[in-house]
Amino acid sequence: MSAQPHSYAAVDPETALKYAIQHVRGDRVQIVEGVIEPVSPSWDHETAADVIREQIGPVVRRLGCVTGSGDLDLPGSSNWFVPDLAVVPRDLAKGAGALLPEQTLLVVEVTSDSNADTDRTVKRRRYAEYGAPLYLLVDRQERTCTLFAEPGEPGYTRVTGPHPFGVPVPLPEPLAMELDTSGLG
Repeated sequence: MSAQPHSYAAVDPETALKYAIQHVRGDRVQIVEGVIEPVSPSWDHETAADVIREQIGPVVRRLGCVTGSGDLDLPGSSNWFVPDLAVVPRDLAKGAGALLPEQTLLVVEVTSDSNADTDRTVKRRRYAEYGAPLYLLVDRQERTCTLFAEPGEPGYTRVTGPHPFGVPVPLPEPLAMELDTSGLG
């Protein structure tokens, strides 16, 4: 009996790429403009995200939401992001593999030396394109926070900041709170 060669069904590259990264053993990875990148933040990076998570926690619970760094799919593109922090409705998060940026209330990215430009430009543009209502950029290298709101085709149409660490950043409805940035630096 001769072994028959296995025939793989033709799939589109986007589907194949996104399937592959969901089956990586060990470290988490994301896809940014078609490039697979490991997600391995430093403790300083994690601390900045945790400062925000702790502050927004009571509001998030009141809204029936959760915070986390779950997968965000950007269908029709070669992007699959793992944000540092996202606020999503609890009902959508339960049992979800990946959500869409438009299903979030807030997406937070904290820059690192290795990805600062990606967070400042690529992710800001893509989150706006895919309808993330609020994008908070915590730029550790510049020591600033910038809030992007009102997503549209050309990008976010409302920008608040950059605010130096230590200056409060107002988060609009539905969060409706002021974020203390003094613990970020």
